[in-house]
Amino acid sequence: MKAGFIGTGSIGLPLASNILDQEKALAVYDINPGATKSLAEKQARVLSSPGEVANEAEVVFACMPSIESFHAIVSGSGGVLQGSTMKTFVNLGTMGTEAVGAVEAALSEKGIAMLDSPITGGVQRAWDGDITVVTSGPQAVYDQVEPFLQSFARDIHYVGGEVGQAQLVKISNNIMSFTNLVIACEALVMAAKGGVDPEKALAVMNSGSGQNSATLGKVPNFILNRAFNMEAPMHIIEKDAMLWRMEAERLEVPQNVASATYQTMRQALAMGLKDGDLSEMVRVVERAANFELPKTRD
Repeated sequence: MKAGFIGTGSIGLPLASNILDQEKALAVYDINPGATKSLAEKQARVLSSPGEVANEAEVVFACMPSIESFHAIVSGSGGVLQGSTMKTFVNLGTMGTEAVGAVEAALSEKGIAMLDSPITGGVQRAWDGDITVVTSGPQAVYDQVEPFLQSFARDIHYVGGEVGQAQLVKISNNIMSFTNLVIACEALVMAAKGGVDPEKALAVMNSGSGQNSATLGKVPNFILNRAFNMEAPMHIIEKDAMLWRMEAERLEVPQNVASATYQTMRQALAMGLKDGDLSEMVRVVERAANFELPKTRD
């Protein structure tokens, strides 16, 4: 099956590149022409609309940054629904159950199958072909698409036969990850303001029961060096947290702890960090504490 890829931003580009390396052919589109330049240099066919990608490829992957752009590349002017060749559409983004359900219904009317496959792991792991994929949809569709997913994924978790189930798992994972980061920042700022070397405090956390993904990776790699370059834009992260709130309310699940994380994100946006990096969440804690973590790494 010939593949296509829509949305070659910071996370989509390495995914598309890995598919191209495996398949030796790929039809691609991004609203920003510069985002497809490196793929064109590797002989990908760059097209001028999502619909043109769907005219050439039987299986089309989409990695979009927002719910609005997700709907636009499917049902908007020049969207994939106007293509004539696509048989399977694969969503790689975090869009929530409502959005993927609406897209699945629109695709189904034209006899097009959908696989819901949001990704997690970050940009560097995407380049390394080491990303994690959470996927759901009809088993036969998953079996068909799995070889493509294997081009960029280390772990593929098939969680159910219904489109949207993967969204719930991914959104649950996201809010846990965001909360780990917020509490790690609060704990480390407290220890450092009390006079403890933050590197020594972090070493204790990472050898003790406080260890989590933030203390192991995000804090040492992006915060203690004041680099703030996770390539995780705050406005996209806030969108993911908003989706968690929507799903929690829909399913009537308690929101006590995660709500505090969401409010910290809202504070970050109010501080002007909409285009900042997720790792800059520490700035919210630092401002409230009237204390800034010292730079301890280059």
